[in-house]
This record gives sequence, C-alpha cells and structure tokens, in this order.
Amino acid sequence: MRHQLFIDGRFVDAESGETLATLNPHDNATLADVALAGKADVDRAVAAAQRAFPAWSRMAAADRGRILLKLADLIDAHTEELAQLESLDTGHPIRDTRRLDVPRTAGCFRYFGGMADKFQGETIPVEAGFLNYTLREPVGVVGQIVPWNFPLMFTSWKMAPALAAGNCIVMKPSEITPLSSLRIAELMAEAGLPPGVVNMVPGLGHVVGQHIAEHPGIAKVAFTGSTATGRRIVQASAGNLKKVQLELGGKGANIVFDDAFLPAAVHGSAFAIFHNQGQACIAGSRLMLHEKIADAFLEKFIPLAQSIRLGNPLDDATEMGPLTSALHRERVLNYVEIAKGEGGELLAGGKSPSGELAHGCYVEPTVVRAKSWRDRVAQEEVFGPFVTVLTFKDDEEAMQIANGTDYGLGSGLWTRDLQRAHKVARELHAGMVWINSYKRVNPGSPFGGVGQSGYGREMGFDAMREYTQVKSVWVNVDAQVPPHFVR
Repeated sequence: MRHQLFIDGRFVDAESGETLATLNPHDNATLADVALAGKADVDRAVAAAQRAFPAWSRMAAADRGRILLKLADLIDAHTEELAQLESLDTGHPIRDTRRLDVPRTAGCFRYFGGMADKFQGETIPVEAGFLNYTLREPVGVVGQIVPWNFPLMFTSWKMAPALAAGNCIVMKPSEITPLSSLRIAELMAEAGLPPGVVNMVPGLGHVVGQHIAEHPGIAKVAFTGSTATGRRIVQASAGNLKKVQLELGGKGANIVFDDAFLPAAVHGSAFAIFHNQGQACIAGSRLMLHEKIADAFLEKFIPLAQSIRLGNPLDDATEMGPLTSALHRERVLNYVEIAKGEGGELLAGGKSPSGELAHGCYVEPTVVRAKSWRDRVAQEEVFGPFVTVLTFKDDEEAMQIANGTDYGLGSGLWTRDLQRAHKVARELHAGMVWINSYKRVNPGSPFGGVGQSGYGREMGFDAMREYTQVKSVWVNVDAQVPPHFVR
C-alpha cells in the first residue's frame, strides 16, 4: 500500500512528518499510517502543477488521450488488486468493487481518453469580412476535493475530464480512504503521465481542503461532499474568483406509483438505498409509495431488506459491508432516535448487528415510516442504509412531497404510464431522473444537481466544458482598415 503524498511525480513524506492511520471499517484495524498533508505540501503540489502546465496543456490532445487510454488498460489489468484495496479501505463489498467500482473507473478514463481530441470550438457567423471562432482552453491548475464514499471512482470522475482538457491537478483524497487514489497515482506514472500533472495530498478538510479553496495559484476547485462544506468552499474561493464546481448532498425521492411493476420496483428500490450501505448522495432515501400499493410493496420490501447479507467486505457472499467509519455509524444510528422522537415507526433494522460484526462499523438495513414528509428524517441526508417511507394519494401530492426539500440531485419513479413518466420527470426538481430504474451512471451522461445539491456537472461533454474556458477570436479576413479610421 502506498502511504505517502504524491507530488511532482514522486511519493514523498509530508513536510511536517505527520501521519494518520487509515482503518479497516470491518474491524477497525489499522491498514496503514498515511502521510498527512499540510498547507506547505499543498504549496509544493501547486508549484509542481504550475511547472507542468505549459507542456501538458500544449501537448497534442491525441497524445494526452493515449496516456488516459493506457491508464484505463492498467486499471483493468489490476482489477483484483484495486477491488481488494477499495473494499479494505471503504467497506464496499468485493462483489461491488469488482463489478462496479473498478470497471467504472477504467471506463471513465477510457471515455475521456477518447474524447480528448474530439472536443472542439465553434465558428460563429458574424458581420461580413470577419471570421469569428472560439477556442476551448484549459483553466490551468485545478484543485479537486473528493469524499470517502467512492474514492476510486471519484479519481476518474474528477481527473479524467480535467486531464483530457489539458489541466494539471492537485487532488485531496479523503484522509479516511486515501489508499486507492494513491495507487491510481502510481499507475498514472506508469502510464506515462509527466511529473507534476497530477499531485495527491490527502489531508484534513479544514486544513488542506481550505487551503486548496483559498489558494491563489489554483484556477478552479471541484468539490464533492456535504452542502455545508460546499458553502464554505464558495466563500474561500472568492480571493481569486476561481471557478467552482459543486456536487453536494441529496435526499432522493424514489416514487412508486400504483401502476408500477412491483417486483422490479421492490428490488430496484432496495438497490437505490442499500447499495454501498446507502453512502451515496444519489441514494433513494425517501421511498414514496402510492397509498393503494403501500402495504403490498412493504410486504415484499421489508423481508428483502432483512435478508441482505452483512459481512466482511472481502467475502464474495457479502451483500452489504460496514459503514466507512465508526463516527459515521453513530451518526446514522442517531437518526433512528430522531425518527422515534418524531413519532416515526421503525419497520426494520435500526441497530448494529451482534456477534463478530459488532466490532466493525455495521448498521442493519433500516426502514422507518415517517409521520410527515416534513420530519427531519424525510428532509435531512442520513447517508446510510436508512430509508424513510412516505405515502401519497395522487400525482399532485407526490410532486409536492418529492419537491419538498432543499436538495435536487437524483430522483426516480416507477410507473407503466408513459405519459405520466415523462410529465413527472419534467416536473421533478432534480438534476437527474431515473424511470423504472435507479442510480444508473455512465461517463457520457452528465451527473449533478440543482438547489442545495450544487451546480456544475461531472462526465460527458458538460464535464469538459467545466474544465475549459472560452476564448473568442476575431479575424479581419479582408485585411482592410476599418471604415472609421479611413481618412
């Protein structure tokens, strides 16, 4: 396991010499003591990125793309190693890191490796005698701050479009789960990425994250995490008016109408909330059921939730692993008490398992029926295997409840009525909507939210636009003196 900072193409200790233990959430055993970056290390990383930027940004786009394509191949070749590392560090079940996390990481680098030389400007019709065209230029050195819930996948979501566009990067992986990001940095060097183009500085958010957001040498900051931290980043970025891209919290409405195909809706809704232990900003954490089918749905959904196999994430049979930290486990369990205090009904789970799993950060799949859609458990992001059940009587009430939060990231709906599906998708206050499915992502499809869920988009052509700025070029094709200067 790599456990140093990655700056200017080399693994180095933090200038302070400080380290922080990264723990296995299955049993809270120490995996490694990882170098803990400070402000001086961010300064070193920014300086390295600034030195690398001129050559990297001027490199032929196809050559940048070939490096990303080679990196994707190396990730595929190290699938098992990366999957085990991610499962150890985060608690993701190995079946998911093999099947989803690693392939999606490689796929994202491969997508943007192919896009690097296909991202183009425009020619604009203006007045006669002039040619006007636009150039898409990289913004420069970008700071990227990623959370602990999908650390491997987020390396590609953040870095791939930025690198394809010609930017250099200073990334802060979460100090809780830095190991897979550091391994990707090593593979990047093997793929031929020049020194300084990517720098990894795991450190504390209020130190390293704050310094990245404030740093005058950073032209853009891209952040994934909580809404509260996102607000602080916006404030910190004002010093040099850097670009800001935010992918923040969510409280996804997962709406099951009375005409839905229930077997698909039940299993899809379980995946929407219990995949990755519910630690996903797009989780379907508000399960909204039409009152006509609510009982029939729950008769199938609750036993399914109770049957999910908890266990060691390295066990192929495990379907749900531990939460990523003991602190977060206590936060999730506290919402069970909040629900009870609000008069909610606990339908399943609501506690940590007994036996050998009691030593880890486990929480049983939890289902709570809320009294009101205005309750805290129906408004606040729990970020765990915790789903709040609400009912509605008609489409109008469904929309009132679904749009009745400050968040607007992802939402889903289950119906066999085509007209209703498109109408609801249009009216939902969300950046993404899934119909008869949930949590589908693809490198070509924009990912992001509205409202308190942030702004800007990951992936697709939209992500490349986020990491470039437009330059307008005017050419006097007639090469004549403008009329107002003629004597």
